[in-house]
Amino acid sequence: MTTEEIYIAQSTDIACSTLGDDTIIMSTLDSTVFMLNAVGTAIWKAADGEIPLSRIVQEQVCSQFEVAEDLALADAKEFVGELAQHGILSITSTPHSPSEVL
Repeated sequence: MTTEEIYIAQSTDIACSTLGDDTIIMSTLDSTVFMLNAVGTAIWKAADGEIPLSRIVQEQVCSQFEVAEDLALADAKEFVGELAQHGILSITSTPHSPSEVL
């Protein structure tokens, strides 16, 4: 069974600040605020639009935190989906830079 890769990129319509392992992000589109823990921050920092989410999970999540890859990937897909609903991340099926999705 093959699964389609997804690529994520940070929106430019946000305000964010990282404090230690945590990140606070606010969407300027709907004023939604998210507080990311260390795992969310690792995914956020790697969201460059050029690295597939599966690789981000392998290299940034599973390598740093004790979690099974299949569970981590499922959780990551749900997490990025929620951020995308608020315009904080863009999701595509092909690599892209953040400027390409504006």
